[in-house]
Amino acid sequence: MTHPASARTGTPLTDPVRYPQAAPEGLRTRRAFILLLLTLVLPGSAQVVAGDRRLGRRALLVTFSVWILALAVLVLALTSRARLVDLLTHGWMSIVIIAVLALLAVGWALLFLDTLRIIRPPLLRRGVRPVVAVSLAVLMAVTSGSLGYGAYLLNVSRQTVGSVFQAGPAFDPVDGRYNFLLMGGDAGADRTGLRPDSMSVISVDAKTGETSTFSLPRNFQNARFGEDSPLWEVWPEGYNCGDECILNSLYQVVTDNYPYLYPEGTDPGAEAMMDAASGILGLEVQGYVTVDMAGFERLIDAMGGITVNAGGWVPITAGEIPGTNRHYPPDGWIPPGVQKLDGYHALWYARSREFVTDYHRISRQQCVQQAMISQLDPATLLTRFQSIASAGEQMVTTNIPADQLGSFLDLALKARSQPVESMTIGPPDFGTAADNFVTYPDFDLIHARVQERLAAAPEPAPQEAEAPAEDQAPAEGGAAQPEAPAAEPQPAAPGPEVTEEYLQELAVLQDDATLGMLLDNNGQCSPG
Repeated sequence: MTHPASARTGTPLTDPVRYPQAAPEGLRTRRAFILLLLTLVLPGSAQVVAGDRRLGRRALLVTFSVWILALAVLVLALTSRARLVDLLTHGWMSIVIIAVLALLAVGWALLFLDTLRIIRPPLLRRGVRPVVAVSLAVLMAVTSGSLGYGAYLLNVSRQTVGSVFQAGPAFDPVDGRYNFLLMGGDAGADRTGLRPDSMSVISVDAKTGETSTFSLPRNFQNARFGEDSPLWEVWPEGYNCGDECILNSLYQVVTDNYPYLYPEGTDPGAEAMMDAASGILGLEVQGYVTVDMAGFERLIDAMGGITVNAGGWVPITAGEIPGTNRHYPPDGWIPPGVQKLDGYHALWYARSREFVTDYHRISRQQCVQQAMISQLDPATLLTRFQSIASAGEQMVTTNIPADQLGSFLDLALKARSQPVESMTIGPPDFGTAADNFVTYPDFDLIHARVQERLAAAPEPAPQEAEAPAEDQAPAEGGAAQPEAPAAEPQPAAPGPEVTEEYLQELAVLQDDATLGMLLDNNGQCSPG
């Protein structure tokens, strides 16, 4: 007599794939893991061979469609990363992608549960059942969990892009470059308004991503403005009212007194700083990014810290002594050598200038920027994405249009593989601290040097082993001069060991001269 199921399907009851009850125990076990593997590799195939064929065919249609779409995304990523990023961050498109990822995650999970039903765990040996259950849970976490996490990350990035970047027309490169003003703003409770103590212009080649940075000292004076700048009406001879008109004061002066000069700008102070940077460097600065220093601290913590090779001791400045222009002895010290800095210490490493000059601080700021760029690897970005995005949302304001985010991200990826050329518009690149260059700048010289830097190709890293040392320069005949005998130089008188306790004692004694000498190397930094 023929079994009804066999008559309907034409499949004999002895088929161990669809009817495992008659199969040996070992075959049932292999069948269970094969069905799990099929659902992992080709969702829907387990249902076609051993379950509901209609469900399986529909699932396979979705699977093949997703494969084709994934292939198209891969091609787009290889040929036009900028367009792909634009699609992922576009408002409505990102919502559609998030919904599709969520549906795929749920659908894949349901297929795994249906596969478990097809496996029929009661037919397996007792010792095999928990192994199958654990395997199922792991595979569901890897597949559906990954899709769900991808939808979550995309939603976080969509919200961050929407809150940080603006709607507006795209920037066009000027002379083949994009120029952005990066400002580190500090609007603490002890300050009136915001003062951008850290200012640098990032100039990026629009095709290659080659990057040069130009740091502007906070105490730069006599900043010029182009005739097309609204500030030309107020300061046609430059921002030259004396010591009160240092560069970092311009932001708040314009915000408080001249906001009407920038009626279409959301941040008149930042627009004014862009005009000043343009006049100083002889470049057209198109965009700005303002980074709140407290947010900077949170970002470093979100990254898991940064590593730098600190050149010398850096003080963590304490509060100001009331009625004086002095500070209490430092609250702590950042030692020299390779250091893993958390947000608090990285912030002080970048902002401290006690006992030294602004130019020491600028060097450390450039070093911290390079360390952040080089150490924000894809693994860190993926595993800490929510924290990094949240910190970025709280710390950054910019006029960069959201629609251009893809092209700028593409440039940033190109820039990571190239050395960053840096120049300070002041000592040591322009004169010395005693020359008062930043007080009486030579703008023709600045403009010429900036253009020379942008025109010059990045130099390869020096090969120290092949280059003769300065005191071993070849003589006329080509032979290197021998070193002077080691015994001839007179040894310096031994001084006290430089320790945190010794430095703190000097700070208590207010021995600024000795501290300035001992800390003169704290601008010598490199990414760790």
